[in-house]
Amino acid sequence: MKKLEEYVRSIPDFPEEGIIFRDVTSVLQDADGLHLAIDTMQDLIRDLEYDVVAGPESRGFIFGMPIAYNNKKPFVLIRKKGKLPCETVSMEYDLEYGKATIEMHKDSVRKGQKVLIVDDLIATGGTTEAMIRLVESLGGEVVGIVVLMELAGLKGRERIQGYRLESAITYEGK
Repeated sequence: MKKLEEYVRSIPDFPEEGIIFRDVTSVLQDADGLHLAIDTMQDLIRDLEYDVVAGPESRGFIFGMPIAYNNKKPFVLIRKKGKLPCETVSMEYDLEYGKATIEMHKDSVRKGQKVLIVDDLIATGGTTEAMIRLVESLGGEVVGIVVLMELAGLKGRERIQGYRLESAITYEGK
């Protein structure tokens, strides 16, 4: 049986020279790779008690939904600004070049609920930090974050110190 890392396609010099792009689509396109990714992520948080799974579009949906389904938990969407139809709360955060805003329905997390955030990747931690702040603005408690891949060289883990972060694969570089 292949290791999870073997399903990830690495593309050198994309999007710019010196960067190695870790392509999640190669995991998704292989039934065994997808199965292993979900199982591995679930195993990392097996001991965690949570009420709700939250994930950002679009790859957080891909990995978060099966985890929520398998564990009989509700799934909460975190989306880009303007994509949700009901009353929302929003959080703006900095990107490398500019700003972005994410939103959740105002009624998606209740005060005191324990929330697990699921995503495909943590890099600099900016998006993850914004998701944490968004959940907390609704009164939820982020009890853990699980990602498929961590780019440790970009120090996202440092940005969210104090929160449990589990990574199925850790790449030391950027």
